[in-house]
Amino acid sequence: MGGWGSSGSGWASVIVANPVFIRLITFPVPVRIWNLVRLGSFVYKTKRLTRSQYRGKKFFMNHALMLAATWISGLLILSASAAAPPAGTPPAPAFTAGFAERDITPALGMEAPGGYGKDYHRVFHDACKVRAAVFSDGRQRVALVGVDILLVTRSLVQEVRAEIQNRCGLPSNAILIGASHSHSSGPIGMNEPGDFDHASPLVKDLVENKTIVSNPGYMLTLRKQIVEAVVAADAGRVDAKLAVGFGHEDKVAFNRRLRMKGGLTFSHPGAGNPEIVGYAGPIDPQVGTVGVWDLKGRLLGVVVNFACHATTNPGGISANWVWSMEKTLRGATGDPSLPVVFLQGASGDITQVDNLTKFQNPGAEEWCERVGGRVGAEAFKTLLLIRQGAGRDLPVDVRQRVWKIKRRAPTPEKIQRSLELVQQGAEKAGTTEWTFAKEILLLDAMMKARPEVEVEVQALQVGPIVFVSNPAEYFVQYGLDIKKGSKFPFTFPVELANGIVGYVPTEEAMGPNGGGYETRLSAYSNLEVSAGRQMADAGIALANELTPGPVPQAPPAPPFRAAWAYGNLPPELK
Repeated sequence: MGGWGSSGSGWASVIVANPVFIRLITFPVPVRIWNLVRLGSFVYKTKRLTRSQYRGKKFFMNHALMLAATWISGLLILSASAAAPPAGTPPAPAFTAGFAERDITPALGMEAPGGYGKDYHRVFHDACKVRAAVFSDGRQRVALVGVDILLVTRSLVQEVRAEIQNRCGLPSNAILIGASHSHSSGPIGMNEPGDFDHASPLVKDLVENKTIVSNPGYMLTLRKQIVEAVVAADAGRVDAKLAVGFGHEDKVAFNRRLRMKGGLTFSHPGAGNPEIVGYAGPIDPQVGTVGVWDLKGRLLGVVVNFACHATTNPGGISANWVWSMEKTLRGATGDPSLPVVFLQGASGDITQVDNLTKFQNPGAEEWCERVGGRVGAEAFKTLLLIRQGAGRDLPVDVRQRVWKIKRRAPTPEKIQRSLELVQQGAEKAGTTEWTFAKEILLLDAMMKARPEVEVEVQALQVGPIVFVSNPAEYFVQYGLDIKKGSKFPFTFPVELANGIVGYVPTEEAMGPNGGGYETRLSAYSNLEVSAGRQMADAGIALANELTPGPVPQAPPAPPFRAAWAYGNLPPELK
């Protein structure tokens, strides 16, 4: 040890090794703080004393060591107290996000979905994809998955969720899988495994040879690519910030149900029809837009929610107008590989067809470009407005309810009449009558296997946004009701998610002045009249169990200092 006036690193080792220091650092916190107070007094007195006034060098050194140890231990406890959050305080926001996509383009010659009979792909237009986004707040993760496909079956969703949870630990109930409803996508049937195992040979023949069915090889690809997209998005998560807003687009989507002079409501009665009174329902013009950036300002991906059937069918295999929307966003942002996750809004009665138009409809390609281009442009405009306010205080959470809803059963008389029509053949019975007679026979067989249908409604939160899902082609009024009933500032209804139950009209549409294609009983659409209201009530209740995060805001304007010197003067006339 150095002498009285010596210097060097020896002091540190002596202090740490000295028994006095070891005793002092184990003192209770109040004692250590009190010793800091004593230190001030001792140092003041020390300045007025000489070494000779102490009882030798050893006594002095022990006091110095004691004070040094007290000082160090006090500083340690105070700094630790300042750095550590109080017990029970949640961790600071750690928002991360990742995006990924995978190809699910069907092969030429595969069945084309969207109708009640057989059709086949003959040409290729653009790729079909699955796009996934995974978000985490450091405590929980959630996934949004948009699939360029007509629908997703319940069995497919359950298989995919289980595999994702096994691969990366993402909870199955925190995964939302929604179909875009592209009528030009891959071959997937509307029934579940086992629906026709015990059906008659006639019904089995109608299913296999007269109805769209899932292609086994394509279903394996679809399952694999959904899983891979979510796992990749989860693995690719980075620190991120998010902003959300609503655009407005009311020129490309129309309610296809119209009131007629006779009192009923028809679907697509035809432009120029003199019996039309007016639209039977509203539209939802909001373009829900979510932008996600990394901390360097690079756009990681976009989520878009809009209500319109994907039935523009530009010719051949296609993601439909969703392709045009993605192309527009990629062109506007300058990023040719920008991930765009599309989640279909409540559009069971909404398409691109205006039955009150006074003009000729555009061709399929132009129609596709028109719908997707305008929705994509509106989403980009929204991104430009909200980008500056992107934030990181974004809690994620999820709620889920699963229950069963009864089907509407056809009467014995309807079943018998349908059997007779089917046996006559489409040429004699008429194509439309034969098609829906076939559907009644299929429904009758399904009723024996599954008289009730499993339904899932999910409320998935990302900050101030809640995505409220349902498995239906859901009437737009229900989507508007959910938006109104939710306490979230941004509520995105997502239809055709986590299963498929067909068209679910409003109670009004099923009433005396209702009617139309969507209310027709078939193997696809058959839930009891209250089904839509049950789903809306469940979605609102689940959303309101969650607590919205703060809405990201742009930085506030600086305080006023002075008027602009160039502009604070009266007009100069001379």
